[in-house]
Amino acid sequence: MAVLGGSFNPIHYGHLLLADDVLEQLALDRVLFVPAGSPPHKPPTLLAPAADRFEMVRLAIADHPRFAVSDVELRRAGPSYTVDTLSALAAAGDELFYIVGSETFLDLLTWREPRRVAGLARLVVIPRAGSVFDTEGAAAQKVLHEIGVEGGFVHAGGAPPPRRGVLIVHATSLPLSASDLRRRVREGRSLVYRLPPAVIDYVRAHGLYRAEPA
Repeated sequence: MAVLGGSFNPIHYGHLLLADDVLEQLALDRVLFVPAGSPPHKPPTLLAPAADRFEMVRLAIADHPRFAVSDVELRRAGPSYTVDTLSALAAAGDELFYIVGSETFLDLLTWREPRRVAGLARLVVIPRAGSVFDTEGAAAQKVLHEIGVEGGFVHAGGAPPPRRGVLIVHATSLPLSASDLRRRVREGRSLVYRLPPAVIDYVRAHGLYRAEPA
């Protein structure tokens, strides 16, 4: 099972296409979306309420038979640390694959217990479209060494995925950003073809993102 965490503020087609690509390329049974309850690296003033972000994810994935959403971080008090989330999910016995962007991977050593994160789940790194993720560069190699993953970086594309190493998956990447979408809402601009229709309706019905962040 792949795990895709994030603030999803709001969820958009970029998230959904990426998840579907990972599902297909790694031949996994499902992708579990985990909206962050209280992300430790983001100011709460920028976030819609956690319950609204969860509901938008639920609406966005409703028609995909192998997508699911978890409220594990919403039910836990305090900052939403990935290591705690993966520990809770691993208790069910599933093999976990944790999806991160290449920039996030390079920042992994700032996370709580990054070595344990890598021990709880296979890391799946998605290079950012239009940029090169240098797996042999000093920054990437430092993270790899510090988290203690054997096997190096492995480019995945067939099934089943290799048993060792950090997986590199070149997934579809759309030029969408949640901050731009929030700005579009404030400016009264179109969200069509950027968010699922049900999410657009939810944003409008609940008045999300209309005000400038404090």
